[in-house]
Amino acid sequence: MESEKIKLENLNDVTEKFNDEPVNEDLILDTVLSYLGDLGLYQKLLFIGMLPFGCCLTFIYLVQIFITVTPQNHWCRIPELANLSMELRRNLSAPITASGEFDRCMTFDANWTQVLQTLQPPPPDSPLVPCRHGWEFELSDIPYHTVSTEREWVCDRASYVPLAQSLYFVGAVVGGLLFGWMADRFGRVPALVGTNLVAGIGGVATVFTTGLVDFIICRFLVGMAFDNCFMIMYILVLEYVGPQYRTMVASLSLALFYGGSVTLLPWIAYFIADWKMLAWVTSLPMFLVLLAPWLIPESTRWLIGRGKVNQAIKVLRRFEKINKAKIPDDVMEEFIITSNKQNLKERQSFLNVFKSGPLRFVTIGLLISFTGCNMVFDGLIRLSGSFGLDFFITFTLNSGTEIPALILLVFILDRWGRRNLTCASLTMSGVFLITAMLVPKGIPQATLVIFARFCINMSITTVTQWNTEIFPTPFRASGSSILHLFAFFATMLTPFIVYSERVWSLLPLLILAAIVLVTASVSLTLPETKGLQLPQTVADGEKIIREQSLCGKPEGKDEGPYQRESTKGH
Repeated sequence: MESEKIKLENLNDVTEKFNDEPVNEDLILDTVLSYLGDLGLYQKLLFIGMLPFGCCLTFIYLVQIFITVTPQNHWCRIPELANLSMELRRNLSAPITASGEFDRCMTFDANWTQVLQTLQPPPPDSPLVPCRHGWEFELSDIPYHTVSTEREWVCDRASYVPLAQSLYFVGAVVGGLLFGWMADRFGRVPALVGTNLVAGIGGVATVFTTGLVDFIICRFLVGMAFDNCFMIMYILVLEYVGPQYRTMVASLSLALFYGGSVTLLPWIAYFIADWKMLAWVTSLPMFLVLLAPWLIPESTRWLIGRGKVNQAIKVLRRFEKINKAKIPDDVMEEFIITSNKQNLKERQSFLNVFKSGPLRFVTIGLLISFTGCNMVFDGLIRLSGSFGLDFFITFTLNSGTEIPALILLVFILDRWGRRNLTCASLTMSGVFLITAMLVPKGIPQATLVIFARFCINMSITTVTQWNTEIFPTPFRASGSSILHLFAFFATMLTPFIVYSERVWSLLPLLILAAIVLVTASVSLTLPETKGLQLPQTVADGEKIIREQSLCGKPEGKDEGPYQRESTKGH
C-alpha cells in the first residue's frame, strides 16, 4: 500500500505542474504501467513474439548475399572442350596469372581443335582474349547456382552485385521515410504489417526476375523493410517493459532472435542449395505479419499522442487481464485527465535540435558514430568470403559473435558506461583489423576479423541505446530515425569497399580500420549517460552535455534532476 501511495503522489505531482511547465509524459505512463508488472506474462509473450521479426530482419538483410554469392573458381567456357572433365577443361583454357592462380576473365586466343587433339594448353606467351562464350563455375565452395552464376555477373559484370546491394540500401532510405511517416500517421502496428508485407512481396518477386533491372527493383522493395521490419516491434516491446529490464530485453532479443537466425541462415542456404527455393523459404514467413493486429498491442504512447485515449485504455485493460494485475481507479482517472491535456501540446520538429549549440554538436557526433559503426558492421559481414576459407563456416563464426557480445553487454554496459565501452570496443576493433593486414590470408586473418566483429557488435548496440539517452523526449524518436537514415546512406558504400579488394586484397581492411578509429575518436566527445534519467527538454539535454562531457564541467557539480540517485525522499 505504501508503494502504491508513492506512485499516486508522483502522478499527482506531475499533473499539478501541467499548467506551469512541460509534463513528463514518460513518468506519467511509466507510473501507470508499473501497476501492470515490469515483466509480466504479457510482456514475456511479446518478447517471444519478437522471434519471427528477428528472423525476418535476418532474411531481409542477409539473404541477398547468399543468392548472389559468386564461387571463387570460374573460368572461360570453351565449347570445343565441353566433353572433357572439368579439371582438364580449366587446365587447358585458363591462363596462369603472376600470382599463380587461374585467370577468371581471360583465355587463350588459340585453335581449340588443335588443343583438343594434343590435350596440351597453348604456349604461355599466346595472346589472351576476354571470355567469348560465357563462364564455367566450380561449385565446390558454393554448392549451388546463384543469380551471379546463372546470369554470369562476373569479370566486367561483377559490379552488378555491389550495385544491386547499394540500391537495396536506397530502398532502406525510402522505406525508413515512408514507414516512419506511416508509423506516426496510422500507428506502429499498421507500419509493422506494411513493412513486412512489402519485403515478402519483393522477396517472392525476386524468384521471377530474369535480368539486372528487375532484380534491382525487387531488392529495392525488400530493402524498404530493412530495420523497420524489426525495430518497430523492438520499440513497442520496450515501451511496455519496466526500466530495470529494458537493457536485458533489448540485448537478449537481438542476441537470441537476430543473432540466432544469422547463425542458422548459412546452413539453411547450404542445405536448400537452390537460390530460388531459398528466396521462397525466407520470404513466405513475412506474410505471417497479417496476424499482428490481433496479437500485438498498439503503442500506448502513440495512441495518447494521437488523442486515442479510449483505445489506449483498452490496451491497458488487456494487460490487466493477461497479467492478472489491476491499475487503481484513482490512478487511471488521473492518467485519463493528463492524457487528454497532453493532446493539447504541439509536436516539435527535429530541426529545433540544431538551434541549440551543444545539442547540434552532439547530434553530429552521434551521426558520425552511428554511421561509422554501421559501415564497419556491414563491411565485416560481406568480407566473410574473402579469406580463402569455407564461406559458410566463416560466415557462421563471424555472425555468431552477435550472441556472446550482446549477452556480455547485459552485464557490463551499466557498469562501464556508454562512452568507455564504445570507445574501447571500437579501438580494439581497429587494432584487430590493422593486425589482420599483417598476417597471412586464411585462418589467422579470419580469426582477427571475427574478433573485430565481436567488438563492433558491442559498440553498435551501445550507440543504438546511447542515442535514446541523449536526445530529449520531443526529439527521441525522430532523432533515432535520422541516425538510421544517415547510416543507410553511408552503408550504400560498403559493398564497393569490399569490392575494392580487386584493386588490392588488403584495401577493404585498411578502409574499415580507418573508419573505426575515426569513429572511436568521435565517440569520446559524447556525454556519458550512465545512471541518468532520460532528458525531457532541450535544457535537460544541454545540462547533461555540459556536465557529462569530457570537456565539460567536472562530474558531480550542479547535480540536477536528471541524476537517478537523487537525494529526494531520503
